[in-house]
Amino acid sequence: MPSIVLASELRTILGVSSSLYNDAYLNDIIDTAEGLILPMLVKYSSPIGAAELTDNVATFDTVGEHKFSLGQSVVIAGVSATFNGTRTITDVADDLLSFTAAITAADVEQFNVIPSGTATLVGAATYVGNSNVESAILATAVEVFQSRTAAGGQIEGIDLSVTPFRLGRSLFNRVSGLLGPFLDVESMVG
Repeated sequence: MPSIVLASELRTILGVSSSLYNDAYLNDIIDTAEGLILPMLVKYSSPIGAAELTDNVATFDTVGEHKFSLGQSVVIAGVSATFNGTRTITDVADDLLSFTAAITAADVEQFNVIPSGTATLVGAATYVGNSNVESAILATAVEVFQSRTAAGGQIEGIDLSVTPFRLGRSLFNRVSGLLGPFLDVESMVG
């Protein structure tokens, strides 16, 4: 289900009716666009180096300072079955090196998580209402729609040239200017 752009917004931009293209069809296109754009953006994720559970309060020690706040939901992954899942932060240490969440289970002594687990903010909530990200997703969704509906998958440009590879690498290049401030440059370093 799309989280940044609604089917009604895409329908308005495309100028199509709901009788011709229903919400499910347009949502699939938006999901495709979000699936392309969102993984490239900063996700506000932190590696988890250690965890423990005492009296139904889980403490997660992060490797370096995290950027989480009280009340935010994070997805814990790669720690253990007891700890993994979506958790709401109940407390944040002043040094930003740990946070807590409520988990109802038997106590677990502190243990190191090797390799590190992750705590990542839930979904794309960080980017809801961000005009740059919305515009990039809409531009991508329009391209996906056009490639699906154009005869033979070829789209005719304004200059009347046929462009069969609009969904290639050049698509990202066309929207990267909009996304510049939000790109996760750490994921590009290899």
